[in-house]
Amino acid sequence: MSSSINTAWNGRKRGLLFAGAFFSLWASMYAQDTTLRAPSGAIAGNAATIGTSGSGSATFYLSGPSIAAKREVQLGQDIAITGRELQSAGRYIAVVCSGSCSSAGFFVAPAKPTTLSFVVHPSRVPVQRTDAVSGVALQFDEFHNLVLTPAAVQFEMTAKVSSGMSRKVESRDGLAWFRTSSGKSAGPLQISASISDLVARRVVQQVASEPCTLRIKGQRIGKGILVETEPVRDCSGNPVPDGTIVTFTAKSGGDISFVDAPVKQDVARATLLAKGPVVVSAASGVATGNELRLGD
Repeated sequence: MSSSINTAWNGRKRGLLFAGAFFSLWASMYAQDTTLRAPSGAIAGNAATIGTSGSGSATFYLSGPSIAAKREVQLGQDIAITGRELQSAGRYIAVVCSGSCSSAGFFVAPAKPTTLSFVVHPSRVPVQRTDAVSGVALQFDEFHNLVLTPAAVQFEMTAKVSSGMSRKVESRDGLAWFRTSSGKSAGPLQISASISDLVARRVVQQVASEPCTLRIKGQRIGKGILVETEPVRDCSGNPVPDGTIVTFTAKSGGDISFVDAPVKQDVARATLLAKGPVVVSAASGVATGNELRLGD
């Protein structure tokens, strides 16, 4: 009984092995090696075609930076890829499967620049600061792809009361940048970047630097001493911004008192409660003013 079972099982195994070998031979005879001809010089947003060899139906796969597509195609015919499928620049992989699979890779380059992105830092800058203003320009196509083709970027800076700066910079890896010092006069600084007919503009507000010198005057009033500064300006003669703090100091004998007063319309004022002979001084940042001596 056991011998009959073993004999039957061995016979079945030989049959399965023969069937497997026959199927493998049949598959190797009928499987097709499909050749794909990938497009060259593809441009973002433009349609392209992929050539195929062989015959019969197959499954086509397309993978790219922002797409994963699948559809049935006929071998021996060109596979049409729409411009919508190729909007993102970068590397794509095309795969065709029919019994076996074949693949081909290709690159899609950005289209013509249509937008110029321009970033400038900072938005406000004190006057006469070395290398204080910087800007970066980047060019993009209509599909938001960064265009890496080198281009000459023209940077222009103009201010109301000072001569401007003009500088041409060759873009590298899709960007061009500059760095420059701020001007001598407070006010808006117009900065532009242009490539051919693409122009982007930004405005940097130049403000006065720290106070340079202080001059004060004062008089006695019923409540004490009223002191005020002359118009407070930086070393270039620009009025300092309102809100700049001036600290007044009153020394009377061994007593010392302080009052902080903001600049308002170029002048800082304060009332000091002091009696008898007093010495008043003022300071703002690193700038110090003259001493004012008042008697009884």
